[in-house]
Amino acid sequence: MKAFKHQLKSIAHSEKTDIVYDCSDPGTGKTFVRIKVYEARHKNQRKRKAALVFAPKSLLRSTWANDFKKFAPKVKVSVATAEKREAAFTEEADVYVTNVDAAKWVAKQPKKFFERFDELIVDESSAYKHPTSQRSKAIAKIAKYFKYRTCMTGTPNGRSIVDVWHQVFILDQGKRLGSSFYAFRNAVCESKQVGPNAHALKWTDKDGAEEAVFGLLQDIVIRHKFEDCVDIPANHRYTLPYFLSERHLKAYREMEKTQLLLLAPKTADNTLKTLTGQKQTKHLITAVNAAVVAAKLLQIASGAVYDENGNYHLVDDGRYSMVLDLVEERDHSLVLFHWQHQRDELIKQAEARGVSYCVMDGKTPERERDLLVARYQRGDFQVMFGHPKTVGHGLTLTRGTTTIWASPTYDAEIFAQGSKRQHRLGQTKKTETITIVAEGTIDERVMEVLEGKNARMKNLLDLFELA
Repeated sequence: MKAFKHQLKSIAHSEKTDIVYDCSDPGTGKTFVRIKVYEARHKNQRKRKAALVFAPKSLLRSTWANDFKKFAPKVKVSVATAEKREAAFTEEADVYVTNVDAAKWVAKQPKKFFERFDELIVDESSAYKHPTSQRSKAIAKIAKYFKYRTCMTGTPNGRSIVDVWHQVFILDQGKRLGSSFYAFRNAVCESKQVGPNAHALKWTDKDGAEEAVFGLLQDIVIRHKFEDCVDIPANHRYTLPYFLSERHLKAYREMEKTQLLLLAPKTADNTLKTLTGQKQTKHLITAVNAAVVAAKLLQIASGAVYDENGNYHLVDDGRYSMVLDLVEERDHSLVLFHWQHQRDELIKQAEARGVSYCVMDGKTPERERDLLVARYQRGDFQVMFGHPKTVGHGLTLTRGTTTIWASPTYDAEIFAQGSKRQHRLGQTKKTETITIVAEGTIDERVMEVLEGKNARMKNLLDLFELA
């Protein structure tokens, strides 16, 4: 495969700097660029130094190992999963690929461990955006051992401009944005007290913060917009309204008004009795604060609610019937869900209708994920049900043309990534992204927040594009 024009620009950029922040859109071939840069950099070395790649678990083999095999077959890759991590790192290899949380294990290794490496590649670096998390502290600790460092993400600031700070810290140890997260936040954000607690603060980005950050990062950032790089049919993004049934709406309003909800499992005849006709004990659902209330409302709007034991109680399955109606009208779809009850109810609908399906979520073994992607691309399944944290990064599902969000998400990064699995390089047909939104519920507020976050993130990315 020959490099595209924009990829050649990225390769040339890497020749000018030892540290790279690649914020190009999903689907623009960032992985190919890193592979070619590594191959060229080490081609003439008498003793080739190794690269260490951190990536989401679903991409270790399906993307990194496979792409090295495809684009640089002479480079030996060792995949270090949690089950055989130590053994994988004892193998002789040029590139070691491991999952995001493995940074904690790597950080415990002695200094001698790092002598074989000179390059660090962090795929989907937004996984390390929280500076206080254990894995973020770990990767910051080991970054100093690598001469060449790259962070890659198409969604650098899904929540706020502060998301960028730790990703850049991995690259330059504080040279551009400072060595203190809190000093950076004070500089680019404004705080507002929320409620009576003086320590409960809400931080919002200051006007012009993104422009200021861009000015500090322009020498290391490379950014390509998907639409400017790849000539494929357009993606049509829209919402479809879902109207709650009378019983469903009553349950929703009761939680909304009183923060308490008494639910009983619904039987096939839509009564609140058990199959034996005995009175069913009701389940008390409580919400102790606004965040929990919001989560409960989202769950109820989606069709179910969870009790304190983690069990869900179905309120109404109409939303999932609607999703499967959309699936049956199309050849191949990707349906994204957030909760277990959504997964279970979608499976029930598919099985009842005889729709061929597969499921990919956190419970799916890593090796099985690669097989499911290959089978989906072969056309074996009419629909893939996936959790966005599992399928939302790196996977190519271009056999399908429709992405359906069973319910909306606040997370702009997850939404942007999950919505790009089909509309990417290799797609030959028009695609659509559909979000099911329950009318008159918190779903509508979630979409408003999501659109606001997307606009803010797009502003920063447009600035990066000028680099």
